Amino acid sequence: MQRRKASRVGLDRVDGHHEGYRASHPGLVRRGISRTAAEDDARQALDDHVVPVEESCVGSVRPSVALVAASLELLGGQGIQAHALAENLRAEGERVKLVPINPAFPRGLRSLRRVAYLRTIVNEILYLPSLVALRGAEVVHIFSASYFSFLLGPAPALLAAKLMRKRVILNYHSGEAQDHLARWGVLVHPWLRLADEIVVPSDYLRRVFARHGYRTRVIPNVVDVSRFQYRERTPLAPRFLSIRNLEPHYGVDQVIRAFASIRRRYPKATLVVGGGGSQRGALERLVQELALDGVRFIGSYSPTQAPGIYGEADIMLNASVVDNQPVSVLEAFASGLPVISTPTGDIGAMLQGGAAGVVVMPGDPEAMAAAAVGLLEDPLRARSLARCARNSLERFSWAHVSTRWATAYGWGRG
Repeated sequence: MQRRKASRVGLDRVDGHHEGYRASHPGLVRRGISRTAAEDDARQALDDHVVPVEESCVGSVRPSVALVAASLELLGGQGIQAHALAENLRAEGERVKLVPINPAFPRGLRSLRRVAYLRTIVNEILYLPSLVALRGAEVVHIFSASYFSFLLGPAPALLAAKLMRKRVILNYHSGEAQDHLARWGVLVHPWLRLADEIVVPSDYLRRVFARHGYRTRVIPNVVDVSRFQYRERTPLAPRFLSIRNLEPHYGVDQVIRAFASIRRRYPKATLVVGGGGSQRGALERLVQELALDGVRFIGSYSPTQAPGIYGEADIMLNASVVDNQPVSVLEAFASGLPVISTPTGDIGAMLQGGAAGVVVMPGDPEAMAAAAVGLLEDPLRARSLARCARNSLERFSWAHVSTRWATAYGWGRG
C-alpha cells in the first residue's frame, strides 16, 4: 500500500505508464536516485516487477499518514478502527503516527478527567498543540463523530492540516449524521468542505451525505477475525450479551426490559452488560426496579478482553435507536454469536434482512424477548444465522479494504 515521493527525481515515465500496476501491488516503495541512474533503475524495476527500496532514505524519517482519533483509553468503535488501521498499515511498511484527540493528562492533572467541562477545557489545551505533529505526514486521516465532539476534535485538525497543505481524509462514523448535518448547518458544512475526501463506512451514511450534497467514498470497518475464536453454540444456552456504550441512543434499557421477559421463560438466563457511559447508574436502578437477577455490569473493557467476553456468551442483543456500522456486531459475527438487533443505520444490511441475524423493531423489548426465546427453541436456526454472519465478514477484512484506502490516500487509482 506504500507510495513514497522520490527525493531528487520523479520517475515520470514509470508513473505515466504504470499507475494501474502500482495500485494493484501494495507495499512497493520508491527511492531517491541520481538523474544518471534513473532510467536504468526504472527499466530494471519494471522488468523485476518491483520498485527498489533505498536502505537509507534521504532526509529525516517522517510518517506518511497521521491518524487523528480517540486513543483506546476512550473505548469506542472509532478508536478501535484507528488502531486496527495503524497496525495494518505498519504491517505493510507504512509510517503511521497516531494523534489522539484525548491526549494523556499530566500526572498532576489526571484527577480532572472526572470533572465535567473542566476536563474538556484541559483536553483541548493539550490537544491543539499536538496537531503540530501533522507536519510530518503526507496524508492526514481524521476520524469524526457528531455535534460538539466534531467541533472539538475533527474541526481543528481539518483546519491545521489544510493550512499545512496536506491531503485530508475525513472518516465520518456517526449514525447521528442526518441530524448533525441538518441542524448544525454553518457549524458543520464549512469544515466538511476542507476535506479532500469524505469516507464513510456504509451505504447508509453515503445516502445521508448525498442528501446534503456531499459525495463520499464507502470503505467498511475492519474486523480481524483471527483475534476471535469462532464457536458454534451447541447447546445454545440463555447467556446473553449487550456490549455497547451506555448512552441513551444505544437502547440498553430496552435490552434489560427484554431480558426481564426472557427470565420469566428461562429463570437461569444471564445478561452481561459491557461498556461504560452516562447511563450506567440509571440502568443499574432499572435492574433493581425490575427485581431482576442474572444481570452483571462489567464496565469498560480493553480490546484484548473482548474475545473472552464474546466467548462466554451465546446470544447478542442490541436495541440501538441511532447507529451506523457497529464494530461490536462484527466482532459478534466473528465469534459465532447469533445476533438479535434493531435494523438501525447499516445494521439491517449487516444482518442481510434476517439471513445473518434476527431483526426486531426499535422500542419493542417484547419482540426482542420473543426473538430470543425463538432462537433458544430453534438452535439449528441460530447456528445457521451465525454461519451466514461469519461468512459475510470477507468484505470487512483488511485484504478487502486496503486497496480502497490506498485510493483514498492518493496511492492508487480508483
